[in-house]
Amino acid sequence: MPPAIPDLISPRSSRVLAARRLAKRNFRGKERLFLAEGPQAVREAAAHRAADGGATLVELFATVEAAERYAEIVGEARDAGARIHLAADGVIADIATTVTPQGLVGICRFLDTPFEKILAARPRLVAVLAHVRDPGNAGTVLRCADAAGADAVVLTDASVDLYNPKAVRASVGSLFHLPVAVGVPVEQAVGGLKDAGVRILAADGAGEQDLDDELDKGTMGGPTAWVFGNEAWGLPDHTRALADAVVRVPIHGKAESLNLASAAAVCLYASARAQRARGGSRSVTQSEES
Repeated sequence: MPPAIPDLISPRSSRVLAARRLAKRNFRGKERLFLAEGPQAVREAAAHRAADGGATLVELFATVEAAERYAEIVGEARDAGARIHLAADGVIADIATTVTPQGLVGICRFLDTPFEKILAARPRLVAVLAHVRDPGNAGTVLRCADAAGADAVVLTDASVDLYNPKAVRASVGSLFHLPVAVGVPVEQAVGGLKDAGVRILAADGAGEQDLDDELDKGTMGGPTAWVFGNEAWGLPDHTRALADAVVRVPIHGKAESLNLASAAAVCLYASARAQRARGGSRSVTQSEES
């Protein structure tokens, strides 16, 4: 069998130009499409379905080498209805936003969930990103929330774009695993969660409450939302005032502090453990209540 020949060899192809534009936020918002790079992200995108049942992955660009190496993923993308383009290495490099692309770049439909739908699902563990500006941090917190078994993530209107390529990469596929609401004013996010019976904890290094003490008191077993702030200056006073408690992660060693993603992982896992200790498996608890 003769070797496959790329059908896209020019960086000036209309399809390539359209894909390249998705690196910019205004074009992503206009088209409601974003880029997912690498085999892990493309695999998760191919498996994901929108609320209306439609495919999330709509188009896939692949080098010949990558199409052969990741033939199973390309097949899953094709089964999902995505248009497949074999592209020259230079074309993939032109579309990708990484220095060393892995040969697969997908174009996906926006998949954020309305905040009201998240509330209606009676969430028990939520991460709220307020004023988080670094896309790598946002994606990593999303990954931590997914790993801890959170029910949803909320990005406020003052936070970074969920579909920034760096945020998508940092989530390592978790973007496709749990509901995420975007552009929600922090007052609306906190108010809505409180009305849904969720306790609001603001994570702050200068918090009055200690995470270990909260765990020892047994106050963390109920529905909880953690509010995480800006990487440099934390949470502003008006946001801290919205919370039921402002909690610090104790520093037992000599480190000055934890970065945002590390602190988020500690807080989310603390809540997840407390909830499981109080009510057993959350999936069993939810099925009994439904």
